[in-house]
Amino acid sequence: MYTVKASPMTIQADSSIYEALSIDPAAADQLFFEARSANSFSEEPVSDETLDAIYDAMKMGPTLMNNQPLRITWVKSDEARKAIAGTMSGPNAQKALSAPALAVLSFDTEWHEEFPNFFPHAPERKAMFENSDVRTAVGNNNAWLQAGYFIMAVRAVGLAAGPMGGFDKAAVDQIINADNNHKSFLVVNVGKPGENPWFDRLPRHASELATRSI
Repeated sequence: MYTVKASPMTIQADSSIYEALSIDPAAADQLFFEARSANSFSEEPVSDETLDAIYDAMKMGPTLMNNQPLRITWVKSDEARKAIAGTMSGPNAQKALSAPALAVLSFDTEWHEEFPNFFPHAPERKAMFENSDVRTAVGNNNAWLQAGYFIMAVRAVGLAAGPMGGFDKAAVDQIINADNNHKSFLVVNVGKPGENPWFDRLPRHASELATRSI
């Protein structure tokens, strides 16, 4: 159960929920209850060390058979950033141009080739994914799972994430993935929130609707 604070933009957990968590309330707010998808960003830069920390935290999340199909492209050059922004619809382009850090998330369609590295005790299971349709479905699903960990890692380093799906994926792949087997699926702005970064928070389902016991 959640209660809305005086600001319509923030949801705070009841004290009983904080008590049930094994992390302190400030961490819970930073990761969950007060975290938001930012729509504007400050000009404060994001260091390479912080970008590395985001990946190192993200990579620890569980996936099927420890597969790790997610590939992150940090877009650092002005030329590449403008090209990526040019594939976007509506206000997404300006967000991509203004965020201190920009990440394109893709998945490796040949992720199973790394089986000896990520599943060394049973590398023969690579054969389960020789079928391209099966491999693509598993890779896409687990990359999206890793994308969720990515957003949580961004929040954990004290930054805000602004994930965006409104872009021409084929065009982005021509820009960043033309020499590999990766397929883009999400662009994420990363940085400190800027001026008026939030829309009013939309409602979340109550547990009575979203969960059940059998």
